[in-house]
Amino acid sequence: MSLLAFFEQLAESPWSVSIHESEIAYSVIESIHVWSMCLFFGLTVMFDLRLLGWTLRKVPVSEFANRLLPWTIAGFVVMVISGTLLFYAIPVRSYQNIFFRFKMVLLLLAGLNVWMFHSRVYSKAAAWDSNATPPRPARLAGAFSLALWIGVIVSGRMIAYNWFDCDRQPQSDLINLLTSCVPTE
Repeated sequence: MSLLAFFEQLAESPWSVSIHESEIAYSVIESIHVWSMCLFFGLTVMFDLRLLGWTLRKVPVSEFANRLLPWTIAGFVVMVISGTLLFYAIPVRSYQNIFFRFKMVLLLLAGLNVWMFHSRVYSKAAAWDSNATPPRPARLAGAFSLALWIGVIVSGRMIAYNWFDCDRQPQSDLINLLTSCVPTE
């Protein structure tokens, strides 16, 4: 079974249809997604700016992280759950959306950045914790994080304005390939 066939079958499931056709469910889920994204992204920006040495330079990075991390994780968890429900409501359109795919790639890269930071850079924070300007690897992690999360938000917002929907044919072969569109002519 292809991914497209799987998502077509998923789109016909009662829960997917219920969310998609509900007068309020999709809007409420989308609102929760945006609110949790604001919490997560706002705290992430604060931490990344501290890693860059641009703000709160007198606050130790570990103290800053200890205070922000629980809220950041909570925002992320709610954001992922609500995002998954939004995908579940319109799986075929999401799957075939070039901006959705770009967002997923950026999310993967952002996750790798977080993993690299926590496993390699932050584990040595005791040596640079109180420095006004953290070492270069920490600053790079902060800069990559900012860039990746801004990209996630912009591409996520662009999902609603997809100029490359499969029903807008003819499109270039490259766009059809990138979106898994199969033109019927």
